[in-house]
Amino acid sequence: MAPSKQNDREGRQARERLRAYQARQSVHEHRIKRRVRDNVIAGAALLVVLVIAVGAQVVYFTGGPGAPEPTASPSPSASAAADGVPSPGLAENRSWTGTLTLNDVPLGVELDGALAPQAVSSTISLADSGFYDGVSCHRLTNGGFFVLQCGDPAGDGSGGPGYSYGPIENAPADDLYPAGTIAMARQGGNAESMGSQFFVVYEDTTIPSDAAGGYSVIGHVTSGLDQLKSEITDKGITGGGSDGAPAVATTITSFTLQ
Repeated sequence: MAPSKQNDREGRQARERLRAYQARQSVHEHRIKRRVRDNVIAGAALLVVLVIAVGAQVVYFTGGPGAPEPTASPSPSASAAADGVPSPGLAENRSWTGTLTLNDVPLGVELDGALAPQAVSSTISLADSGFYDGVSCHRLTNGGFFVLQCGDPAGDGSGGPGYSYGPIENAPADDLYPAGTIAMARQGGNAESMGSQFFVVYEDTTIPSDAAGGYSVIGHVTSGLDQLKSEITDKGITGGGSDGAPAVATTITSFTLQ
């Protein structure tokens, strides 16, 4: 009987060891499955973060000579359409005259509502609403490229009226913008990215067209350009470069059209 009892005891011990082993294996396998599941969830979350980050970079992409995608700012006027862009009919297919005053330097201006109806309509709406009053001229260039760029409410080239528009109108076929030209800034390669930013050409300048074309010429300076040069542009650029903020801080005192 002794050997039989001993064998029974050894059998029970063996079965207990087997059950313990199987229990450990079950726990181990559960941990592995949970780790795999957690890794999948973490990977999916990382993928979502990466997609959002890449999407933000794409949305934020800007370029061109001075006008990124406009950001929200005060609305122009009640004449704006549902998307905020004033109707091209506002320009009335005629010439508009007025005064653009920069640092109390009055520039007589004439805008061509027949050749650039959409851009001129937007400019009229913004000027009439007082949008431009107190807005800075944030950019001056003088290295073979002679423009003073104004009209950004953010003051750093990133702002606009809360809408953007196109198409490009009245761009010169030869890419030559004579002294006194007033034209709209936009993103490089994007004909639908104009907003409130414009530039005044103070010396004859060639601006090469890009994939979208040239730049919408809305009109020209009829008087005061020499004073603008002597009091603002001839003073150079902050830091002595060829493209940057004017050394003489410049602000639009007023902009009136009729």
